[in-house]
Amino acid sequence: MEAHAHHDKVLDGLWKELKPIFEFSTQGVYLYLDDVHLVANKRFLQMVGHKNIRDLAGGDFLGQLVAPSSRKTLVTAYRKAVEKLDGSKITVSWKKKGGGTVKTSVLLVPITYQGHAFALHFVEK
Repeated sequence: MEAHAHHDKVLDGLWKELKPIFEFSTQGVYLYLDDVHLVANKRFLQMVGHKNIRDLAGGDFLGQLVAPSSRKTLVTAYRKAVEKLDGSKITVSWKKKGGGTVKTSVLLVPITYQGHAFALHFVEK
């Protein structure tokens, strides 16, 4: 199975397992594998001014959404989660669609699914 199709299948399965979290959490929630393979709940999308995940998928997640001052912090915490399975709580400023920024607290929780490590992100203003 080609890597892209495999990632689609893994992300779809993980989203189905975590669907209650995405639907019922009062926080913004997203799961990122790469710029093509990501899912987010409506609360997160609203925070950053987007209507649906298709606005983000296939783009440059960091460049499109994360303020330059927060990029290193987010990447470091993400790598810590997926490589060392350590969680983090960080401050991230997001670039909103149409301009402006929103400062948030982000809790990254490492999870594994079918041999893949992910970081589930809980975002709160």
